[in-house]
Amino acid sequence: MSHVLAAVAWPYANGPRHIGHVSGFGVPSDVFARYMRMAGHDVLMVSGTDEHGTPIQVQADAEGVTPRELADRYNRVIAEDLRALGLSYDLFTRTTTRNHYAVVQELFEGLHRNGYIVPKVTTGAISPSTGRTLPDRYIEGTCPICGYDSARGDQCDNCGNQLDPVDLINPKSKINGETPEFVETEHFFLDLPALADALRQWLDTREGWRPNVLRFSRNLLDDLQPRAITRDLEWGVPIPLDGWRDRPDKRIYVWFDAVIGYLSASIEWARRTGDPEAWRKWWSADGEGKDARGYYFMGKDNIVFHSVIWPALLGGYSGEGSRDGEPGALGRLNLPTEVVSSEYLTMEGRKFSSSRKVVIYVRDFLERYDADALRYFIAVAGPESNDTDFTWAEFLRRNNDELVAGWGNLVNRSISMAAKNFGAIPPVDPAGLTEADQALLDTARAGFATVGDLIARHRQKQAIGEAMKVVAEANRYLSEQAPWKLKGEDDKPRMGTILHVALQVVSDANTLLTPFLPHSAQKIHELLGGTGVHAPMPVIEEVEDLDGGPAYPVLTGDYTVGARWESVPVEAGRPLAAPKPVFRKLDPSIVDEELARLAG
Repeated sequence: MSHVLAAVAWPYANGPRHIGHVSGFGVPSDVFARYMRMAGHDVLMVSGTDEHGTPIQVQADAEGVTPRELADRYNRVIAEDLRALGLSYDLFTRTTTRNHYAVVQELFEGLHRNGYIVPKVTTGAISPSTGRTLPDRYIEGTCPICGYDSARGDQCDNCGNQLDPVDLINPKSKINGETPEFVETEHFFLDLPALADALRQWLDTREGWRPNVLRFSRNLLDDLQPRAITRDLEWGVPIPLDGWRDRPDKRIYVWFDAVIGYLSASIEWARRTGDPEAWRKWWSADGEGKDARGYYFMGKDNIVFHSVIWPALLGGYSGEGSRDGEPGALGRLNLPTEVVSSEYLTMEGRKFSSSRKVVIYVRDFLERYDADALRYFIAVAGPESNDTDFTWAEFLRRNNDELVAGWGNLVNRSISMAAKNFGAIPPVDPAGLTEADQALLDTARAGFATVGDLIARHRQKQAIGEAMKVVAEANRYLSEQAPWKLKGEDDKPRMGTILHVALQVVSDANTLLTPFLPHSAQKIHELLGGTGVHAPMPVIEEVEDLDGGPAYPVLTGDYTVGARWESVPVEAGRPLAAPKPVFRKLDPSIVDEELARLAG
């Protein structure tokens, strides 16, 4: 057994999340975490809502509420949606807890003490009409490096280079279109160039990463610049230095505090379990966590923060870099084992855009369709290594032709025939198994090694493909053996054997598909006569802030129960009842209905 951290990108709390978001950070991380737990590893899956920064402030002002009220609203919406999808977080929290503030300030102080955070007078953008600071991401213009005309003030999405708003050609505010004014202001900067060599050495040791992630990350190191980590803001984590901590107009900026959430959430989880030091099993590079592995899940627009910025913060705090230094009070911390980045999901050929109504929110989707139908689509057709287009026609086809006609059909006809003819799981004929029987059983058992290895290496499309091959083989076996033709009393032992083999493979295939389809896996476990929890589900708990702040909801769960990653013999004689269909066949009319809804 080993300790495995599943660190999941933090959704921003300025609105509900759409299916493009969860295809990148949500479902892939849950498939991985569920498999790793089933395989016997000690998994800690953490995240929460990212709640600071100017965009929250701007939206709160527009709605006439406080930033905290806005964050409260969407924190709950997002937590409810992720629970409905079955995402098995050990803790899904938020960045406005006092615990998070304390951990962020500890890392800031450690980096500052080691010389990796330095003050600098810089040029900041303000809105001429309001006098407020404009965040880098809210300024757009032409990239001075590649000429891309929609570069942001912090980064060009076309060439991947870091930018400053003042560098943009023809900069404009995305809030109101006005040209920003640039004024001098003092801020603290993370000295990334002083950490570049340490980052390069670390990246050179990475194995098994998706090639585009590693290539992109290495390219970023060629032109690292110091990066501002404070802003002229009212909404954010206070700067923990004398002369700064009580200033109402200066805060640590959101990109710095959000990535620290992986660590602060782990510490909060440990404190809530009653063992405040338990987080060290996943984080302590010199102690009990030295062999732990950490996997970070996100969309490709977040790579820079996880493959460069976050490792830089961890390394600088631990005293690694050109200025050396000493680890802070938390000790030397583990860097990521792997950054698992997905590509983009588009919708009907267009980029998801809430403002342009090219969107379907998770909540709206789950009001009309089952969670496992969405999880299946993401697993088999999601943006794992290439940009992928979600279309309603393809969703319909995948659901009806594969999930319903393939897997659902196998479950339904196997259990129906056994229930009708035997009322229970039938025994195997004493005469033994045929070659065809044994071949199918062997195929299913071999799937545990194949599918498990692929999930562990983040090849989830291949993994579910291999699991569905087992389903296809079982359907073919039933068609060839045709147990429904064995009607005589003398044929009953052979019919029983065929159905016993089929039900064993249904059980095995159900386990193979459990990380992908946990809701239906629990139902199928029960249809096979199983009791207890097969696929544990997350719950929402209302909790008090550990350090006296306002109460809030968290997503958590007990994942010590549930199926193991192994073939478990089905028991002859276990009663069976006629099953209800596990999956819903969708009417083709949904395609036109959904396209009309999108157009409207």
